[in-house]
Amino acid sequence: MAEPKLEVLNPSFIEHLEGYTSQSGIDGYLGVRVVEFTAGRLVAEFEVVDDHVTFIGNMHGGCLAALCDHCLGVVLYPVMPPGSWAATTEFKVNYLRPVSGGACRATAEIVSMTKRSAVVTVRVENDDRLVAVAQGTCTVKLAEERTDTG
Repeated sequence: MAEPKLEVLNPSFIEHLEGYTSQSGIDGYLGVRVVEFTAGRLVAEFEVVDDHVTFIGNMHGGCLAALCDHCLGVVLYPVMPPGSWAATTEFKVNYLRPVSGGACRATAEIVSMTKRSAVVTVRVENDDRLVAVAQGTCTVKLAEERTDTG
């Protein structure tokens, strides 16, 4: 299958996020750090800490879902015109193995993208074991279509 031809339209987004760890939002709670970022591909990770683990000893699946959802949208920003906006409209996660510690690393890749939508896949590994696979669709709102009513 041919990969989509993607052009970086917003290079400052990559420059700003590569190596960045958020301090707010769900990505901040998880401690998500952007490891690699190119046109159409994002690698992000977080360390599993005690607050992520349930009373039965495994991390809650919602942490993996949040990582996938976060990566689904963020991977699009460098290939959208500056000022554009992306929102997940749906996604599905297959949980393959439990996670109880270590690091979770997500690799998000754009499978298909038009001006109005994109399909993204995300593979999550935990210490070199595949633990989840996700796929989702994002709606793209182009900068020139936005009207802020403030």
